[in-house]
Amino acid sequence: MLPENFPFLLISTISFIKQVSRPMKFPYTFSAKLAQFPWKFYFQNQWIWKYYAVAVVCCIPIFKSISNLANSPENVAKWAEIRRKEAAEHHH
Repeated sequence: MLPENFPFLLISTISFIKQVSRPMKFPYTFSAKLAQFPWKFYFQNQWIWKYYAVAVVCCIPIFKSISNLANSPENVAKWAEIRRKEAAEHHH
């Protein structure tokens, strides 16, 4: 059901989207601000992005182990018992 020249249409559409013939002098909308922001410059020249990626990779196993410990059946049963006792104290 796609036209015969679909790949050409797709490529020409993408290249048309990338081209900005005249950028807005004052980008008022949020999407215009995002489109004109120099992302490549910031990713290449600021240290925080490199360290952020390393930190995310390092923290995923730590957060996963904490989540596994917090959601273990023993811990869930323990906290259910604590909540049951608190509810019993409040209702006399």
